[in-house]
Order: sequence, then C-alpha cells, then structure tokens
Amino acid sequence: MQLGMVGLGRMGGNMLRRLLERGHEPVGYDRAHAAREEARSRGAHTADGLAELARMLRPPRAVWMMVPHGAPVEATLEGLVPHLEAGDLIVDGGNSRWSDAAPRAERLAGRGIAFLDAGTSGGVWGLERGYCLMVGGPEDAYRRLEPVLAALAQEGGYARVGPSGAGHFVKMVHNAVEYGMLQAFGEGFEMMHAAPFPLELDRVAELWRHGSVVQSWLLDLLAAALARSPALAEVRGWVEDSGEGRWSLEYAVANAVPAGVLAQSLFARFASRQEESFAAKVIAALRREFGGHAVRGSAGGA
Repeated sequence: MQLGMVGLGRMGGNMLRRLLERGHEPVGYDRAHAAREEARSRGAHTADGLAELARMLRPPRAVWMMVPHGAPVEATLEGLVPHLEAGDLIVDGGNSRWSDAAPRAERLAGRGIAFLDAGTSGGVWGLERGYCLMVGGPEDAYRRLEPVLAALAQEGGYARVGPSGAGHFVKMVHNAVEYGMLQAFGEGFEMMHAAPFPLELDRVAELWRHGSVVQSWLLDLLAAALARSPALAEVRGWVEDSGEGRWSLEYAVANAVPAGVLAQSLFARFASRQEESFAAKVIAALRREFGGHAVRGSAGGA
C-alpha cells in the first residue's frame, strides 16, 4: 500500500523503514533535509514539501503524521489539506491531545477527507519488535488502512478502539500507566541502592526477569541499562514528561477518578528537575522557627 509519512524522526523514520521492509510504498517528508536523505538512503521516495508529497501519492491518498502535538499538527494540516481531495485519509499517529481529534475529524469530513487518531507505542524498538497501535475513527477508514497497521504492528498489536478521539485517549491512559510503572521501578531500585549491605542491582534486575511477578519489557530494558552501567553514573536524574501524564491527571480530576499513583509519579518528575526545592526550604525554616531545629546553610550562603 502507498502511504505518505510526514515526520521522519526516531518514530516516523523507523515506521517508514518497517513499511519498506514489508513491501509497502511509503513516501516520506520531513522539514529536516538530513531526515529526508536518511529515508532516501533506505530506498524510500521522499518529497521536499507537503504539496509535492500530495502529488506523489495516488488517489485516494493516505497520509500518516508523526509530528509533535499542538501547533506542529495544525501547521501540517494547514499545509497538506489544500492539496488533498475527497476520499483521502489522514492519520495523526503522534501524542496529540485526545479532545483535539473529534473537531479535526469533523473539520476534515466537511472536505470529504477521513481522519484517524492512532496512538502509537513501541518507541525506538518498534522497528524490530513492531508497534502497538490504538486507533480511533470511522470503521471504513480503519479497514482501508488495515494493511499498513498490520505491517507496522506486532501480531495482535493493533485495533480500532472506538470513535474519533478514542485512539489518543487510550494512548493517554497507556502513558499514565507507564508513569506509575516507571516510578515503582525507580523507587524499588533506589531502596536497594540504599540497602545496609552491598547489592549488585544489575544481578537483581536480571534475576527478577526470570519467573517473578514483576517481569516485563520495562524490566528487560532496566536490566540491560544496569548491565551496561550498574551505578548509572552517566545519567542525571532529570525526568521530562511528554504532556500525556498531565492530560490524564486533568481528566481524572475533572471526572473524579482516583489516580493517586499517576499524580505522585507526575509530581516526582517535576521534583527531579529542581536544583533545590523551595518547598523544602520553607519546611526547614518553619521547623527552625517552631522547634529550634538546626538548618543546613545553602551552598552559596552561611
């Protein structure tokens, strides 16, 4: 099947490669010249702009976007849609906010263009292992795209999960679950790092991979990381968030869904970015005031 792929970064570039390897005809576009050159070196056709991409695709066209959420998605749609026609199909495979999908689908439907929101999981390992694809949107558009979905996904790793917005909603919740799992592993291994006797954490991680109830792909990845660097000395404990954890927590609060693990793991990421916590300074100062407890001077003060 022929497919336009807009965005050839770590995810989009690997997805294009996987489609090539499975006999499909991807046509790639990325604003970065180097990304287009990399795709061409793999044997893919590439376009130098969105208008050219549309011309290179046979009607009815299908275009998959792998670009950051928000303004980049809107800019891509603005540049692409004027060159499409009724019967074409657009897929948003990035981490867009789920509530943006239905308005976009309605807007495009007015031009006769179908829209699918496809939550995409698998990271940089998707090229080799296959992706997990959570798709929202019309059933007929989903069926039309199914050959591409089957090529990209692991066996059993794709499904239409509901109407417009459902794909990105399920992916949002998926990422919220991921936040909690990562935090649990982090806290558990920090506890063992502080044990009253020496523990070889790489050996513990490897041990847990065999028959324990916490064995998982995340544990496989942690075991590999610790095998390379048992103390993780080259890694700073600064943890970003993609936005989906925040959206999940906003939804949980708005709908009275108890999501304490998500909240704690998201706030832990915020705390990881602080050089020094002002809240902790306030608490230390208050303990000094009411109890006469000693405080430690700052690095730059007395």
